[in-house]
Amino acid sequence: MSRTGGLLLVLDGNSLLHRAYHASDGSLEPAPALRGLIGYLARAAAQLRPDAVLVGFDCPRDSARRADHPGYKAHRPAKPAELSRQLEIAPDLLRAAGVGTVVPPAYEADDVLASSSALARERGWQSVLMTSDRDAFALIDETTSVLRVRNGGFGRSVLVDAESLPAMYGVHPWQYTDFAALRGDPSDNLPGVRRFGARTAARLLSTFGSVDQAWQADVAALREAVGELAATSFRDPTSREIVDRNRRLMRMRRDLPVPGPETARLPLDYLVIRRALREHGINLGPSLWALTGGDAPVETPDVPPEPAPAWAGTLKPRVLHGAMSGRRDPIPGQTALF
Repeated sequence: MSRTGGLLLVLDGNSLLHRAYHASDGSLEPAPALRGLIGYLARAAAQLRPDAVLVGFDCPRDSARRADHPGYKAHRPAKPAELSRQLEIAPDLLRAAGVGTVVPPAYEADDVLASSSALARERGWQSVLMTSDRDAFALIDETTSVLRVRNGGFGRSVLVDAESLPAMYGVHPWQYTDFAALRGDPSDNLPGVRRFGARTAARLLSTFGSVDQAWQADVAALREAVGELAATSFRDPTSREIVDRNRRLMRMRRDLPVPGPETARLPLDYLVIRRALREHGINLGPSLWALTGGDAPVETPDVPPEPAPAWAGTLKPRVLHGAMSGRRDPIPGQTALF
């Protein structure tokens, strides 16, 4: 299928705001997590040069997954009051700044990422999903990549596509939900199958392709693939219940109503975004250039260049294959992502 659209950048607002909050320990700024979230958006825009941006947040009141399984995320401690305050402010701040923002009733930012990338694909766009969670790896395909922010901030981010994911985890994107269901997700209070860590789950899926195919395999084949103890555990009836529950809860909605990428196009209005940020004590200027249609900062012969920020040039390059490759030459000093 021909690709006639642009590049959509979609952010997981909750995961990135959480990461920014915990990275700002001791900051005297009025809203350091909000500033960090805007910083992630501005830096990603400078690296990727997207044509449109969206940000998704978890619904703060209702949860379809918790209604399905009351134990879902039930173990998490209460958020610090200041983090809760900034999470509450964030969607309205972004809307005031002109950034397309979605808070889906009863669903999560992950579902916004999934639905946005599905709609982008349908309309001929590519998408990059920016998050600190691994769940989004299940959404990778020929038009969708994941920019994962890890410990250490933006400078430790990696851009993961359909070719690089198997090298990292030993599974393909279409296998990732099965992989996660076997391994479990402690952060969501979803235990996995006993004796199945990441390596054993990857071995099973590399041998049989899917959990469903493995359930149909004979015992000898299972033992050869994962060993006797793991094979015995896998064939226990409770393991099927665990995998079915985990797959059901881990699957992301791809059909939520989200704005089309055409409605979320850049540039943003510089004065509008500055005004919205200043109302919360956030002062950002030249770093917003990629969001507001400005030019990249350049060195001048009369002014010594400022030291490069810690994150500059450290984003590991990953080639986005297919129609996105060769889409746009990098600007001078920009990491060549595609």
